[in-house]
Amino acid sequence: EVQLVESGGGLVQAGGSLRLSCAASGFTFDDSVIAWFRQAPGKEREGVSCISSRDGSVNYADSVKGRFTISSDNAKNTVHLEMNSLNVNDTAVYYCAAGSTFGCWLVLHLKSADYWGQGTQVTVSS
Repeated sequence: EVQLVESGGGLVQAGGSLRLSCAASGFTFDDSVIAWFRQAPGKEREGVSCISSRDGSVNYADSVKGRFTISSDNAKNTVHLEMNSLNVNDTAVYYCAAGSTFGCWLVLHLKSADYWGQGTQVTVSS
């Protein structure tokens, strides 16, 4: 059974930091890309960041470049998203997703993945 379990969400003040984690199981992690998406109320789902477990390449949405850092621990089948300098526009439900069909750029822009987690809420207060 495939599982993607997100953790680390919560309430933080603007300017603060959070670290999200995505624990993966049930598929070939080393041959996949793992991405983070987010969806705020009333808005479309947005691709935030992605990392390829194959070669370590990463992609970021322009809105988070320089503030968010994605990393992968292949030994633990876990991907982390370090989020710094958070602002109210970062408030959303954050989803972890995984796939092996497309590379990171297509996953983020097509918003297409084979597997999805249940999401974790991130709320940034002003």
